[in-house]
Amino acid sequence: MTVYHVTRKSQSWYGEDIGILILDAAYPCVPGNVGNATTWDFPVRYHEVRGASIDRLLNQRDPALKEVFIEGALELQARGVKAITGACGFMALFQKEVAAAVGIPVLLSSLMQVPFMHAVAGGAVGIITANASQLTPGHFAACNIGADIPLVIAGMEGQQEFRESILEERGTLDSAKIEAEVTEVARAMVAANPEVRSILLECSDLPPYAHAVQKVTGRPVFDFVTMINHVRQSVARRPYSGCM
Repeated sequence: MTVYHVTRKSQSWYGEDIGILILDAAYPCVPGNVGNATTWDFPVRYHEVRGASIDRLLNQRDPALKEVFIEGALELQARGVKAITGACGFMALFQKEVAAAVGIPVLLSSLMQVPFMHAVAGGAVGIITANASQLTPGHFAACNIGADIPLVIAGMEGQQEFRESILEERGTLDSAKIEAEVTEVARAMVAANPEVRSILLECSDLPPYAHAVQKVTGRPVFDFVTMINHVRQSVARRPYSGCM
C-alpha cells in the first residue's frame, strides 16, 4: 500500500499542478483562452490579482502592481501548485521579481518562448500582441529576449472587435470576428515579412485562433497554451507504459 503524506498545512486539496495569475478584468473567456478552465486537459488553479486591470498593466505599466503579483504567487505556491503562469503577456514586467519571491517555476508571459522559437525555427519571430504600442524593450529584457533575435511585431489594438470586446471590456465578444481579425493581421505580417519563420500569439485571448493563424500562414504558432502545456509536463512527469 502506498503511504501519502501531507505536503503543507496550507494545502487542503491536491492535483492542481499549474497556478494561473489572472487580471482583474471582465470579458468572455472562450474555450482556448487561458482564462477558461476547459482549455486544459488537467486541473488548474486561478488567482485573480485584484486591482491589476488591463489599463494599469498595459497602459500605465504601474510598478505598484509588483506587490500584488508577488502576493498572488505566494498564495498559489501555498496552495500546492508546482508552477505559476500568467494570463497576459504583459505580465512579463514582473517575471523576475515574482520568480525571485517563490520557490517554484514561474512563467508569467508567453514572450518567454521567443528565444526557443528563434533557436528551433530560425529567421525572424513574428509577435501578434494585444497592443503593439505598449510592448516595450523592458518586456523583452524581462524574458531574456536579446537584441540578436529579429522580431516583427503586429498589434491587435486597431482591430475593432478585439479592441472593444477585450481592451475596452465591452461585455460581449464575437469570436468569429476576432478570428477574422487576427488571421488578417497574421496574413499581412507574413506577406510583408517573409523572413518570419514562427509566430507567437502574445495575448492570452488569442490561442482559440491559433489553428486559423497557422492555416493562413503555414508557420509554427506558439502561445500561452503551448508554453503552459510544456512546463506542466515537466513538473508532473508520469511513468510510461507499453509493450516491447
